[in-house]
Amino acid sequence: MSDYHSGESLLFLTDEQLRQGIEAMFFAYRGFTADPDRILASMAYGRAHHRAIHFINRAPGTTVTNLLAILGVTKQSLNRVLRTLIEDGLVQSHVGKSDKRERNLYLTEEGKALENRLSDAQRTRMRAAFRDAGPEAVAGFRRVLEAMMDKDMRRRYSDLREASS
Repeated sequence: MSDYHSGESLLFLTDEQLRQGIEAMFFAYRGFTADPDRILASMAYGRAHHRAIHFINRAPGTTVTNLLAILGVTKQSLNRVLRTLIEDGLVQSHVGKSDKRERNLYLTEEGKALENRLSDAQRTRMRAAFRDAGPEAVAGFRRVLEAMMDKDMRRRYSDLREASS
């Protein structure tokens, strides 16, 4: 994508340059999800299962309500995914300590092992891409991704990062 390095100000990107960026994002996302998709397909799971497992792992004890907000899916859709993960022994649901209506979600040891397999595949791909692109490109990439997030999602992303520091 030499167009991005033509020396032109990024404030004046052409429609063609933006189209190339959009297409690059589509193809990159396909690559980013390809390895986990293969693992999940062998278990009859999809990306919704992966996303749920990822965020339950990132915030053990997270509530169903919080997971709904992060994933942006319907309660019915998330309940289907969680029911499968619970029945298959990958996720445990505990009644909330302060609010008995809430359900706190945790990965089982088997769930943690699956999450690690899925994340390892993505870390390997990202590590190679980051290494090839260099530190300035990595920092710029993260700034672009954060700028594309809606305000609420950026806050949730920031909260998640702070919680792990």
